[in-house]
Amino acid sequence: MYDQDKQIDLLVIACSAGGVMLLMELLQELKSDISFAILVIIHRNDKFHSTLEEMVQQKCRLRAKEAEEKEKLTPGIIYFVPGGYHLLIETDKTVALDVSEPVNYCRPSIDVSLQSAAEVFQDKLVAILLSGANKDGAEGLRAVHRYGGVTLVQNPEFAEVDVMPKAAIETNSVTAVLSDAQLKEYCRKLV
Repeated sequence: MYDQDKQIDLLVIACSAGGVMLLMELLQELKSDISFAILVIIHRNDKFHSTLEEMVQQKCRLRAKEAEEKEKLTPGIIYFVPGGYHLLIETDKTVALDVSEPVNYCRPSIDVSLQSAAEVFQDKLVAILLSGANKDGAEGLRAVHRYGGVTLVQNPEFAEVDVMPKAAIETNSVTAVLSDAQLKEYCRKLV
C-alpha cells in the first residue's frame, strides 16, 4: 500500500468545508522533531481573517505561520496558504504567492498547490485530502501520484462533506482511503 518509513520532505494537508476539526487533530499528532515541512491549504478568501494559525500554534508542538512570498519551506514548520492567493513552490523550494484567476472557484486552489508541489518534491511528497464541498484537489492528487508521491484521502463515510474525497477517489490516483483514526495514526508515526 504505502511505506510509512519512506523519507518525505513535504506533507500537504488540504481541506474545505467540514475538514478543519480533523485537520487540527492531524496536526496535533505530528512530533516536534519531524524532518519535513507541512503545508496546509484551506479554502478561505483574503477578507476572512482567521486565528487558525494561532490556534494551531497553541495546540501543536510545531511552529505554525502563514506562508510568505519567497520564503523557503523549512522542516518542522506548518505553513498555511494565505487566503486570496494560490501558492506555488519554486524549484528551490521557496514559496511564490499568485493572484491569478480562481481555479475550481477557489483561491487558494488545492489543485494549483499540489501540482506545483508534485513537480518539485516528486516521490518525497505526501498529500492528504480531507472533507470539502467541491472537486478541488482531485487533479492535484493525480499529479502527486504521477510523480510518485503518496496520496491519502479521508474515507467519504467519515467526511462531513464528501464531495472532495469522492472526486479524488474517482481519479484512481489514491494510495489509500483512510478513516479519521487511521489518518491520525499515520501522522503520529511520521518522522
